[in-house]
Amino acid sequence: MDVAQPTIDHLRIFLAVVEEGSFNRAARKLGRAVSVVSYGIANLESQLGVVVFERRGSRRPELTEAGKALVSEARSVANDVDGLLAKMRNLRQGLEAELALAVDVMVPCDVLAQLLRDFQAIYPSVTLRLHVEALGAVAALVLDGRASLGIAGPEIASHAELESQGVGGVELVPVAAPSHPLALARTLAPGEIRKHLQLVLTDRSSLTEGQEFSVFSPRTWRLADLGAKHALLKEGIGWGNMPRHMVSADLADGTLTELVLPEHPRIDLRLNAIWRRDTLPGPAASWVLDQIGGRLSASQ
Repeated sequence: MDVAQPTIDHLRIFLAVVEEGSFNRAARKLGRAVSVVSYGIANLESQLGVVVFERRGSRRPELTEAGKALVSEARSVANDVDGLLAKMRNLRQGLEAELALAVDVMVPCDVLAQLLRDFQAIYPSVTLRLHVEALGAVAALVLDGRASLGIAGPEIASHAELESQGVGGVELVPVAAPSHPLALARTLAPGEIRKHLQLVLTDRSSLTEGQEFSVFSPRTWRLADLGAKHALLKEGIGWGNMPRHMVSADLADGTLTELVLPEHPRIDLRLNAIWRRDTLPGPAASWVLDQIGGRLSASQ
């Protein structure tokens, strides 16, 4: 015998009986007559060709083996339909179905993680696509439509096609391993850092290709990954600027040393939220925009 396709209504009736333990209580929960619940279960059993409740000899319906096998599948289908309906309601209300977010690698990971944890709780139906990039690559994603909102450094904030809003900043500090000559010197003469290899974060986009950001030495290694730069610094391969939040533990335990450079005052990397002028942030993106500044400030 072929199995017919049950309706979502029949599956909801089935789950209500399972959760409430009786046809009467399920009817009250659903706001239906008991006869409607009984008819729905009978139809479900007829469509599937199995008995899902054993009703003889007991006033309380007991799940059969087939009924037990059906519970998790029925709940999964009902949850999927609920999610679909929530997404459609959100779309009618203007909520994005998906938020593509591009974030500069300098943004503290714990700030980003906590922000996205709360985002998931508030907007469970919005799919998130997260890009973590450096320098102009963040703006490139926004400009070509692969991200609807970006958190980027200052070098792109004035682009003609972008709107921007300042959201805070990150302190960058020059560091080297304690065995590095710059860390061993008691004082550094002006120009001394030009004699040593500088590890520099490079750009993977064409927007700021060829531009130099806080580069002081003619000898450089260009790295596209901030984590790799961090590891090389700890190995004593050159010196470089790093966000303080990322190296605070290293500075505390002596794995890295903060350098006092005559030509290198403290650097505050300003961060901006950016989006295309022709595409206004939706409710979910606006929530991120409202939240990120305060959370960055609180993390300093």
